[in-house]
Amino acid sequence: MDDKQSSEHSENENPSKMIGRRGFIVTLGFGVAASALLRKLPGKSTEGIPKVSSEKISLASTTTSTSLPDVSTSLNNEELSNEVETVFETVISGGRVIDPDSGFDGIANIGINGDSIRLVSDSPLTGNSEIDATGLVVAPGFIDILSYPTNGYGEWFKIADGVTSNLCLHGIDNPMEQFLESTKAHNPPVNYGGAVDHYQHRIILGVGIQKTTEKQRRTLLERAETDLQAGAIGIHQQPEYTVDLQKSEIVDHGHLAAKYNVPLCLHLRYSSDKAFESQENAINEALEVAKETGCSIHIEHLNSTGGTGRMRAAIDQIEKARDEGLSVTACIYPYTFWATYGGSARFNNFQEKFDISFGDLQEVGKPDRMTEETFSIARSENKLIAAYAMDEEDVTEALSAPWVLIGSDSILEKPEKDENHNNHPRSTGCFSHLLSKYVREQKVLSLSDALAKITILPARLLEKSSSSMNLRGRIQSGAVADITMFDPENISDQSDVSNPAQESIGIVNVMVGGQLARSDNKNNNVQSGVPILRDIS
Repeated sequence: MDDKQSSEHSENENPSKMIGRRGFIVTLGFGVAASALLRKLPGKSTEGIPKVSSEKISLASTTTSTSLPDVSTSLNNEELSNEVETVFETVISGGRVIDPDSGFDGIANIGINGDSIRLVSDSPLTGNSEIDATGLVVAPGFIDILSYPTNGYGEWFKIADGVTSNLCLHGIDNPMEQFLESTKAHNPPVNYGGAVDHYQHRIILGVGIQKTTEKQRRTLLERAETDLQAGAIGIHQQPEYTVDLQKSEIVDHGHLAAKYNVPLCLHLRYSSDKAFESQENAINEALEVAKETGCSIHIEHLNSTGGTGRMRAAIDQIEKARDEGLSVTACIYPYTFWATYGGSARFNNFQEKFDISFGDLQEVGKPDRMTEETFSIARSENKLIAAYAMDEEDVTEALSAPWVLIGSDSILEKPEKDENHNNHPRSTGCFSHLLSKYVREQKVLSLSDALAKITILPARLLEKSSSSMNLRGRIQSGAVADITMFDPENISDQSDVSNPAQESIGIVNVMVGGQLARSDNKNNNVQSGVPILRDIS
């Protein structure tokens, strides 16, 4: 949401698990070569800009390959025969495999042992079990980089939307060790991880949204570093809601993010261009932090904060900084309405700030638009309120930028008895909405480019400090078997503002770590998610 929510085996141990040279040549050999062309290298540092240690994340327009590379000259007949005759634990057969990292897009078969992809081949494969993926797209599992902590309920809707990794770059609502303990307690079906929650540390410290003293700032930095050392994969700050947050405090955390090579994830200071606010200035503040500290900046939900009504200008503003060598990415949720709690300061003078009226508001979980009276009641009860305050161009312009990713910014919460669900529909349908509306229907993106925004690009953003992400977001030999299989002709979100608790359709099978959390359009009681952590040396 836009506001805070109140044993490894030796290959020689078992011949059936052996993987020969062909698996690596077919996939990694092709993937590495193609990726070298696809990845946009860091810009040269200019005078006065600290060296940016991280790669600028983007995916250039490419021509996809529709056939596996010819490797027969690299292997003799005996080696080829051995590969084809290997009996895998699981085989996914006959699907349209799309690997945005390498550009491969074609019918292929996948051999899986344990939690890993062992072979991608155009030859028939044999497995102890087989998943017939004929007519389905077989893609890397979707990575939601801007979610909220799992709660034992909402993550199952994520599985139904194709998500295999639920990453909370919008903050983890707790110190890192407590986040890991509480998440492990309900054993989620998705992988999980997240960013240092600066605002939560302020609450624990008793500061809240107020200005901090030098001593308090030192304590906040110490707490953030403790979380990073415990495995946090980013640092989250939200200047819009932490109204007295000084830029110098953001800079301090930017230096810390650079030290640990993780992104500084910012909910920008301004979401409108009224009165003394300026979204241009809000983006400039983030870019100045990147320039001063050398850290990677990730701008959260750019379509609702920073680019609302001015997305083309926001894209140009960030592109200029990237061309100068700064490491900056952003994400959006593909909807034209945001939602936050009624008590939020964002609703102060909302008519003037966003040029909308009470009729442009809707309490989530209810069917009707609001009146002044119903808004007053919902605000006093701090209900989640959707605001139809964005233009379609805010979404489509953002999708055109190769460094803009997709993040849901929400997770469904189980309501109290006799209460309606009070969550944005992006909590359950974000990724299916992207693939149905903006790929199949409007053709704003190609299928491969859309998949890149929810697979390989978030993996690249985080893999600099997390080797776990080096193995995700890809359909390649050696990658973790996080795989989403969907019907491209029928995939669609079903959730809406009046009823967000509806599963998407068209997501047929979802595999997390080699285990099927969803099969034949139904979730299974399989909970194989693992923590995604920063590498701890």
